[in-house]
Amino acid sequence: MKSKPFLWFNAVANVRGWSPVPLVQGCLVLVVMAASLHAAPRTLLLVDDHEVLYHSGIRREVQPLTRHPGNPVIAPGDARSQLAYCATYRNPDTGRYQMWYQIYGGGHGVAYAESADGITWTRPDLDLITMKGMQARNVVLTSPDHYGASVVVDPPGGDPARRYKMAFWSIHPVEGATPPDGDTRGPKGGVFVAFSADGIHWEKHPELVIRGAYGRSSDPPLLGDPTYRWGPPLTTSDVVDASWDPIAKKYLIYAKAWIDAPNGTTFWKRAIVRTVSRDFVHWTKPELVMSPDEFDGQTPAKFGGTRQGVQLHGAPVFVHEGVYFALVQPAFFESNGHQPIELAISRDGHEWSRPFRTSMFLPVDGGTAFDSGRIWSSSTPVFLEDEIRFYYGAYEHPWNSKMKNPKSGIGLAVLPRDRFVAVRPIETIGQVTLKPVWLEKADSITVNANAVKGAVRVELLNDGLYRVPGFTKDDAVPITDDGLRHRARWNSAPGTKFKPGNYVIRIHLDNARVFAVTLK
Repeated sequence: MKSKPFLWFNAVANVRGWSPVPLVQGCLVLVVMAASLHAAPRTLLLVDDHEVLYHSGIRREVQPLTRHPGNPVIAPGDARSQLAYCATYRNPDTGRYQMWYQIYGGGHGVAYAESADGITWTRPDLDLITMKGMQARNVVLTSPDHYGASVVVDPPGGDPARRYKMAFWSIHPVEGATPPDGDTRGPKGGVFVAFSADGIHWEKHPELVIRGAYGRSSDPPLLGDPTYRWGPPLTTSDVVDASWDPIAKKYLIYAKAWIDAPNGTTFWKRAIVRTVSRDFVHWTKPELVMSPDEFDGQTPAKFGGTRQGVQLHGAPVFVHEGVYFALVQPAFFESNGHQPIELAISRDGHEWSRPFRTSMFLPVDGGTAFDSGRIWSSSTPVFLEDEIRFYYGAYEHPWNSKMKNPKSGIGLAVLPRDRFVAVRPIETIGQVTLKPVWLEKADSITVNANAVKGAVRVELLNDGLYRVPGFTKDDAVPITDDGLRHRARWNSAPGTKFKPGNYVIRIHLDNARVFAVTLK
């Protein structure tokens, strides 16, 4: 015979749609249940159908970033230097910004800058490292043939001496056997890491942490071939982006890799691999997660070349509201030479969709601005209350240009909070029906929407898709303006309520756009 506590727990569990569990486990789950009643707000980003039961008459459109009018926010300090990869951190307690960016000219290294507002940046006179032929006095790290400036700042509770972590690529000279094509300059490098307590004074980890691949086209190596020096197939190459996964509680690296050509030879097109770590030193075997496909199109024959179509040069990844976002760098090397930024989406970091490859998240314009040719995205956007800031490195010249002294710099582009993708009617009206969610009260729903040219109405149904009296489309107070946090309201009679439980939210769109729904 089951005890009264067990029966009481299973009664509560059944109401909430949980499966009965033994009492010894029930005590733990009861704590979770109590905590869930006071859980933080949860935002459902409508970037895909993960939160959607179904929809009718709608389409999705990526929302392009808006460039800051004062770009570049950081320009090269002297005529010889070029700026590229970068990473940014804003201290949530002080609001102060730190940035690390790749600088090269007489050498290769990482420079450092600070800002009080994220707009006006200063280069502190650190005088730690001198780069040959360059005046920069804010360099904090260098290495042979250095690529990258990817910095991760630990959440609270970690080792304070290693709070700042940097991943970068370095090529070391080959020792020993001659590579297959006779080029003795072939690399023996890969991913290295460094640690810092303040983001300024860095100590390199002494060993290579991921063996990389970088070389020239050849047949794949024979298993166990001791003379092959180009690195293992399908591993990291010279574009490395690190970040923190708050869901898995692990460090991530998404890096450039290479896939083989139609005839099977190596180093044909660039693709993306993923590797994870718990300590930033020991990393899993790289896993291929993105590669160019038939939907990327083909380069017209008049441009010639052997690497037809688009390549994926890099894909920095960040996690927000349960969604993995990649700022993919599609490279049109053999046509216009441009490298814009495309938004890709995943729910687990492994399986990726690229539904917006025909409309860029941050396009290039092909003009003469510092970011008109190629853009290097970053895995460290800054989240503010009403906007998200994306910092990026860029060049004026396309990939296939021989321009001398091209412009470069670090730019800033912004997005209104959580407006990555808009859901809008294909014609005039449409609706989105979300999957059942637990609601404690009706006024706990806010909608991120733009309805200045129409209206948005929120309707509630039970989990059997029956409308809830007092909370129908006709009862809804229409949203008719543009705002990040519209509270859903109804013209219900005073005292009209519903019992806490699972409900289906249906959003009706009349010539309007909706981006996200927040539940409190």
